[in-house]
Amino acid sequence: MKFALDYENAIANRGNLFQLKRVMERAMAGEMITLGFLGGSITQGSLATKPENCYAYRVYEWWSRQFPDAKTVYINAGIGATTSEYGVARVEADLLKHQPDVVFVEFSVNDESTEHFKETYEGLVRKILREETAPALLLVHNVYYHNGANAQVMHAQIGRYYDLPEISMQSCIYPEVVKGHITNREITPDDLHPNDLGHEMVASVITYFLERVKKELAQKEDAPEKKLRKPLTENAFENSYRLQNDNCRPEMSGFVADETVQNGVADCFKHGWTAEKAGDAISFPIKGSCITACYRRSVKHPAPVAEAVVDGDKEHTVRLDANFDETWGDKLELTPLLLHGENKEHTVEIRLLEGTEDCVVPFYLVAVLGS
Repeated sequence: MKFALDYENAIANRGNLFQLKRVMERAMAGEMITLGFLGGSITQGSLATKPENCYAYRVYEWWSRQFPDAKTVYINAGIGATTSEYGVARVEADLLKHQPDVVFVEFSVNDESTEHFKETYEGLVRKILREETAPALLLVHNVYYHNGANAQVMHAQIGRYYDLPEISMQSCIYPEVVKGHITNREITPDDLHPNDLGHEMVASVITYFLERVKKELAQKEDAPEKKLRKPLTENAFENSYRLQNDNCRPEMSGFVADETVQNGVADCFKHGWTAEKAGDAISFPIKGSCITACYRRSVKHPAPVAEAVVDGDKEHTVRLDANFDETWGDKLELTPLLLHGENKEHTVEIRLLEGTEDCVVPFYLVAVLGS
């Protein structure tokens, strides 16, 4: 469905379309094509009445209709309330292992417009671009509909530097909201997450661009250079990795590995460790210059509080408070423990503090990230 939008204005950057056109040509020839979506809650499909109504699935349906001879595979790796910092650490396990031919990345409303997230976003982009399968990469910029905020200014610097196509809701849908042609509540109940109509609108913006590319297949594109350009940022996160109980064995005293089965990527509080008593501790050796603790913040109060120490440096102890004051659900929190420190093997210890006896939920450590 087409809406009364300036679709051309949504194209924040045309980018080099060589890879995307090659995938479309393969689809026209009847080959199997895998579409992968990586992002936050909007990509996951939050507030759509069913998964099939989210923008990602609608884009997949469009592709399937346009290329009926191809077998099209849909992979949705969206996790609500997560940023590109977590995305770059999990993209291999959650998406790239499926060898996607096209990847849509959407983190512009979860990342903040800071140099830090410019760096984590570049790490994610570089990790995808260096894949041997050379997937086509499209960057999607969603937006807060009450004020137009997002991280597009930072993300677009990365997109243009690597000559990637970028699709922006900030420059297409949001202006119609400002003009009063679309009211916020027509497309979103909370000024951020689209309802079914909002998801359909976002999908229409993306598929407009894809339709245009398909019409231009005869126009040849120069192949991108195989060697990636020198990074634009310090680029500490390109090789980011995630330690969970399925790939490491930390020293534990009181912490217990969660062995329950994960029900899809969005079931993110899995493969971690739990603890309930003051003094319970867990210790990891981890290599890198950046270290991040990932843990559950709970809407159920009181929840435990822990502290994290890197290399025994108690003067720089980091507090991990599992109490979450929002009402929409538990949050996967990322708290930096070390940022651009010495690139070597470090030791991270996390220990529960006093006052856990009245807590109604255990402390859940989801992962530790090294970069």
